[in-house]
Amino acid sequence: MPMARPANRRSFLAGAGALGLSSRALAQSATARVVVIGGGFGGASAARALKALAPALGVTLVEPNATFTACPFSNEVIAGMRDIAEQRFGYDGVRKAGVEVIAEAATSVDPASRTVTLASGATLPYDRLVLAPGVDMLWGGLPGYDEAAAEKMPHAWKAGAQTLLLRQQLEAMDDGGTVIISAPANPYRCPPGPYERASLIAWYLKTKKPKSKLLLLDAKDVFSKQKLFQNAWKELYPNLEWVSLSSGGKVVSVDPATLSFTTEFGVHKADVGNVIPPQKAGAIASIAGVADKSGWCPVDPSTFESTLQKNIHVVGDAIIGGAMPKSAFAANAQAKVCAAAVVSLLAGATPQEPKLLNTCYSLAGPGYGFSVAGVYKPGKGLLLDVEGAGGPSPADAPVSLREAEARLANGWFNTITAAVFG
Repeated sequence: MPMARPANRRSFLAGAGALGLSSRALAQSATARVVVIGGGFGGASAARALKALAPALGVTLVEPNATFTACPFSNEVIAGMRDIAEQRFGYDGVRKAGVEVIAEAATSVDPASRTVTLASGATLPYDRLVLAPGVDMLWGGLPGYDEAAAEKMPHAWKAGAQTLLLRQQLEAMDDGGTVIISAPANPYRCPPGPYERASLIAWYLKTKKPKSKLLLLDAKDVFSKQKLFQNAWKELYPNLEWVSLSSGGKVVSVDPATLSFTTEFGVHKADVGNVIPPQKAGAIASIAGVADKSGWCPVDPSTFESTLQKNIHVVGDAIIGGAMPKSAFAANAQAKVCAAAVVSLLAGATPQEPKLLNTCYSLAGPGYGFSVAGVYKPGKGLLLDVEGAGGPSPADAPVSLREAEARLANGWFNTITAAVFG
């Protein structure tokens, strides 16, 4: 399977040549200033790519948190297979790459004056702005679910305190209890994430609390890697029940006081309830005027420039990405294309049309992995699948391949985090 490779200046400059960036163009863009808001896989990747392409370019990364906690592999933390310390990364490597890192929140953006205002009141001017705001929960999008409810029925869809809360609730549950997960309708961060989570929690219950059961209530009939997951469930987890949209799985409200999930067909009571709610682009996207009525950000798929605000680019989970899913791999790929486009545009050059790759690994248990890969190109204002490229792991793969893909998943995570944060 394709693997992310550690980034360095030489590899980025080679990419610049492939994208038609001349030395003159790089030099012309070097006097400009680019501000990047958001220090996750998309934002940190964009900042490093910009400095690698144009070392004299002024690049500032605005991120209030001193430590980034990665979502990929956080389901292993919930299932007790991994320590959350393995998910945490600082920004020293980003600073060493020449990026100025400001540990503050961005509170407003003025597209007219091209300035970003920070929580301290300070302002940052920019020639181009890159937003990587990630996602926010759409509080109220599911009746009964708000920030207070999340303390009783955690979403754990942003890695950190919520991840640990869900893990603690599972550990405290008596054997024989019921865990309920609700999965939302598309779009949301990490399409296969709820099904990996269900698998790994089912593994935890099987090994630690075998009298317990897991119910996955879903607002969809079809989901990413469906056949692969369902084959694993049939083989490994008889106590995992998936209820599809057509079978009454859509949750229409929750009650945190009773840990109840109400569907169109009835009420289900949990001992541990995990609500994955509807989502939207992170708050700064709306503040900057780059999110539309859907809550997500429309962009030019060749440059990732907002179609709503000039000189502002958006990458990662926040965008309307067409066929390209919301994933860490995708955010990293988009950030590199965006950085090359920004350097070209600052130099007055025309960016070349890109092709982007995404590979998404999932685990159904220890040593049981599979993946789906895709190649995407701009078309009709979105990112479209390149026909015949990519595809999922074979459904009838031998155990040896599942084990190999689990190792590849771990290797991918180590590689991308080293490239972005190391």
